[in-house]
Amino acid sequence: MPFDHNLPRQPVISPDQISDVIDLGAEVFTSRPAVIDGAGTWSFHELATASEAACGWLDAHGVRAGDRVMVVAENCRASIAIFFAVAKLGAWPVMVNPRLSPREMDAIRTHCGARRVVYPATAALSRDHAQRHEAIADDVPGLGRIGLSPIDPAAVPAVVEGAAADRVAALVYTSGSTGQPKGVMLTHGNLLFMAQAAGAIRSLTPQDRLYGVLPVSHIVGLSTVTLGTLLAGASLFLVPRFNPADALRSLEHEGITVMLGTPAMFAMTAEYAGRKGIQKIVAPNLRIISSSGAPLDPEIKKGAEQLFGLPLHNGYGITECSPTIAQTRPEQPRSDCSIGLPLPGVETELRLPEGMADTGVGELWVRGPNVMKGYYRDPEATAAVLTEDGWFNTQDLARFEDGNLFIVGRTKDLIIRFGFNVFPAEVEAVLNGHPAVRQSAVVGRPAANGTEEVVAFVELRPEADADAAALRAHAAQRLTSYKQPSEVVILRALPTTAGGKIAKRELLSAQPKTSTAATA
Repeated sequence: MPFDHNLPRQPVISPDQISDVIDLGAEVFTSRPAVIDGAGTWSFHELATASEAACGWLDAHGVRAGDRVMVVAENCRASIAIFFAVAKLGAWPVMVNPRLSPREMDAIRTHCGARRVVYPATAALSRDHAQRHEAIADDVPGLGRIGLSPIDPAAVPAVVEGAAADRVAALVYTSGSTGQPKGVMLTHGNLLFMAQAAGAIRSLTPQDRLYGVLPVSHIVGLSTVTLGTLLAGASLFLVPRFNPADALRSLEHEGITVMLGTPAMFAMTAEYAGRKGIQKIVAPNLRIISSSGAPLDPEIKKGAEQLFGLPLHNGYGITECSPTIAQTRPEQPRSDCSIGLPLPGVETELRLPEGMADTGVGELWVRGPNVMKGYYRDPEATAAVLTEDGWFNTQDLARFEDGNLFIVGRTKDLIIRFGFNVFPAEVEAVLNGHPAVRQSAVVGRPAANGTEEVVAFVELRPEADADAAALRAHAAQRLTSYKQPSEVVILRALPTTAGGKIAKRELLSAQPKTSTAATA
């Protein structure tokens, strides 16, 4: 694909609110492709037109500024158009994953006080939720048939005041892996800062085409992928869910230049390539691959880099920070699993939690234009992590090395064994290095004398042959005695949240029907 040096690299006017992104895109990039899905392509002009039609439709159905509008969002063009339409009305889009269970879906709907629920997709899971909520399908010009729930007359709009940058642009619910989901209020300023940073770090241009497989209901898919791509005038190639065979076809034939995925996606791709005897992936336009959403394992990084022939970059963030805090730079690839440098404009600080030994590791606090406004309807939870002068406690443990950050684990996950700090991520990295292990999760279990035991839950690769005793022996060769697992439990599959993260809270209470274990 020849490079057109006459194309603008970014809009000539900076947006004030997120709906400006596509309005400016329609003006500057007009006929360039903006979003592509299985049903077709919209140019920037067509995306703006479709979003304007959705805006009029929602307005006619009683959506007001300050209302929460829940969008059961598959990765499709209609979801993107409705997201921008809700924001343009001054309402709060609440993007949720259709793969949530009915209980999870309804808990978010109740907590946010949604005036309407919109169902842009026709996938079976979306239809099931729409039927439960007695939604009625309506024809929206340019978007086709869209489901719409009955109005909730009890919904009270939030007060809309202040500068546009400080108003809530989206309400994003956390995955709930640490308890009940919280509604994170992200402002227009938060999301636009992140979109600009994402584009700048990757030097995005209108020539780029990003593989949009991360869910738009997740903060990375929403801000970094969707807003970052469109603000740069690049094209977003939307995929509803990850399949390694489909991904390889797209990389070969669809001109994909940037692929952001989770570590699990890159691991699945390597497993698929191994089964098919693929040594190198054919991706003639691909220039960047990057991992986010979960800790990156050294073995996954090594395997992906051999397969793609590119450095696998790493990033770190949290929903409350829109999400990115640090990111490795394409011009400075790393051989380790550092999360790189903090974003320009984001301050970082390590603070030592009470009772924790000082080993150069501390709790990571951040301050900057990416930090959330607060948790919706939860001032106590907000005050617990966000200071009056803007410092946010990520509750992640980290260390610095030559200015680059390394995430060590979660404060709440830290295991204290015989007075020593045990970081689960270190033990997991060792276990994941065993050729039979697909993934692992390490948790602490209270034991006698005020100490904790290290318990490892392991999921093996398909057709792998290893038992718990062999895995304990593998760990014993690579870890000092107090870090070695007291018990190894092999499960068919580790439990995950709707966002794809390992649900550690479920592990100690789980009673696996088929497992093997070895204990010290």
